[in-house]
Amino acid sequence: MEDLKILLVDDEPDFLSVIARRLARRNVAVSVASSGMEALEKLKADPVKVVVLDVKMPGIDGIETLRRIKEMMPDVEVIMLTGHADLDVAISGMALGAYDYLLKPADIDELMFKVHDAASVHNSHSS
Repeated sequence: MEDLKILLVDDEPDFLSVIARRLARRNVAVSVASSGMEALEKLKADPVKVVVLDVKMPGIDGIETLRRIKEMMPDVEVIMLTGHADLDVAISGMALGAYDYLLKPADIDELMFKVHDAASVHNSHSS
C-alpha cells in the first residue's frame, strides 16, 4: 500500500501531538489542524484520503466541518472522534457521510485499523 496520508483535526494540542507521533511511528503521514476552518484550508491546499475529525471544537464544530468537507471533496473519508457525551452527535455525523466514529481517548490500534479501512474504501471510489 502506498504511503498513507491523513489529516488529524482536534483543538487539543496535546492530543494532536501524541496521536500524530503515534501514527507517524506506524508510517502514516499526518498533517494536523486545530480548527474546522484550518482543516478546510489544509484540505484545499493538500488533499488527503482520510480525515480524523473531532466533533467538539470552537468555531465551526466537527459536524459542520464534515458537511463542508463532503461538499468540497465527497470521496474523502472522515472518521469522527467523540467523547461519550457526544456519541449521538457522532452517529448523526454518519448520516452526513462520515465513514465511522471512534470514542476518545482513541486506541491507536483501533484508529489505525479504521484509517486503513477508510483509505481502502477511498481507493475503491477513485479507481
